[in-house]
Amino acid sequence: MIEGARFREVMASFPGGVVILTAFGDDHQPRGLTVSAFCAASLDPPLALVCIDKKSNTLPAVQHTGGFTANILAAGREQLARRMATKLSDKFGGIAWHRPESKIGGPVLKDDTAAYAVCTLRDTMEAGDHWILIGLVTEGHHVEGVTPMVFTRRAYS
Repeated sequence: MIEGARFREVMASFPGGVVILTAFGDDHQPRGLTVSAFCAASLDPPLALVCIDKKSNTLPAVQHTGGFTANILAAGREQLARRMATKLSDKFGGIAWHRPESKIGGPVLKDDTAAYAVCTLRDTMEAGDHWILIGLVTEGHHVEGVTPMVFTRRAYS
């Protein structure tokens, strides 16, 4: 089996988008974290999958509401990506967001996204130290002309 450090280096070489996954906690407050493992899983029905650490502070909010919002970050939003990757208690202070039409999803980041997808949690699968969440996309939007952020080899571009 490959060593953990080598595995990280190999996987860091694969470029991916940067997503802020959001949900509302049982206290109705927003929760969020930065993820790079997000992709389309099916066109019919429209499914997306995301991988989330089992220790994530946002996971209980996703479980509570039965859904999440995947905010696909726009290029140049590195500071927000780094902030959401922390364990800060108030990650949303000073950030413009609104509630999605659905009561299932989390906050939609107004000024920081190239697109977003609101998902109803459909399936979960255990995968080592993460959960793979599969969501039915019920709502979404993309902003014409806004370039999404890319993360590769531990750097944003």
